Amino acid sequence: MMTNEPYYRPIRIEEVSIACNDGISLGGHIWYGDDPGPHGSVIINNATGVLAKYYHRYARFLAERGFDVLTYDYRGIGASRPPNLAGCTFRWRDWGALDFEAAIHFMRRRFADTPIKVVGHSVGGYLPGLAASASVLDRMLTVGAQYAWFGDYARDHRVAMFLKWHVIMPLLTAIVGYFPGKRLGWLEDLPAGVAYEWSFRRPKFEVAYDVAERSEVLSRIGAVTAPILALSMSDDEFGTPQAIGRTLSYYKNAKRTIVCLKPTDVGQEKVGHFNLFHDSHSSGFWLDTLVWLRGGVNPWPNKIAGFSWENA
Repeated sequence: MMTNEPYYRPIRIEEVSIACNDGISLGGHIWYGDDPGPHGSVIINNATGVLAKYYHRYARFLAERGFDVLTYDYRGIGASRPPNLAGCTFRWRDWGALDFEAAIHFMRRRFADTPIKVVGHSVGGYLPGLAASASVLDRMLTVGAQYAWFGDYARDHRVAMFLKWHVIMPLLTAIVGYFPGKRLGWLEDLPAGVAYEWSFRRPKFEVAYDVAERSEVLSRIGAVTAPILALSMSDDEFGTPQAIGRTLSYYKNAKRTIVCLKPTDVGQEKVGHFNLFHDSHSSGFWLDTLVWLRGGVNPWPNKIAGFSWENA
């Protein structure tokens, strides 16, 4: 589905610092125009090891069309990276429980009367449920959202991906003290705790928590009631329908819809896990996302995937 889009507004960009409850500060940007946005605010949650600046073109696109948008780097990444990455103890779960939580509070202070929507890419679509304040969210759009259990990787890529992310990554992390992904051309560098949580992920994410913490984290993700439109691309080796369904099965009290698209549906030969946030999609897929973010209408009603949450 593609829509005609007549509405544009001037924007301005502000560099911001987001304070987390544990004293860590995150670097980010607010993208907004001269007048309050009529469609609410959006928090963009990045994929693992991807800098916030990769999403800046999409953030500008949304801001030009009436949204106030926050982009930010998780702790240990990009503008939120400490001087000594090997010496920090950041974990994947902290990106949700502390960083995204701080992002929610930041946006509520800055735009008190507007609903908060989330665009979550990859792990960025899983993290919201770890935040204590996620119950205030208005709507979520997720793209390839999953928490990287290797059993959900695309079957024809699974062995190579297991070796790369679940054997080589933890070995290098143990040697270096953090995952040197940038030197390898494998995304950005990652804190050791993030790399290990990814490498040793199990089918049920909560088993990574102490037994006493599991009921609380499950309660948090179950408290989210924001409708979720979850997108899977047919050539995405990470965000398969099984992976997305496994993640969404925890959002038990949210209305959840999985849409499966082929690259040809968005005018491409290949898309994979990352391409949808390239500005080549500004006149197609990006316009379609507005239909959901503005009015909660699925722009791909003929692409809905059947899924049994109970079997996730």
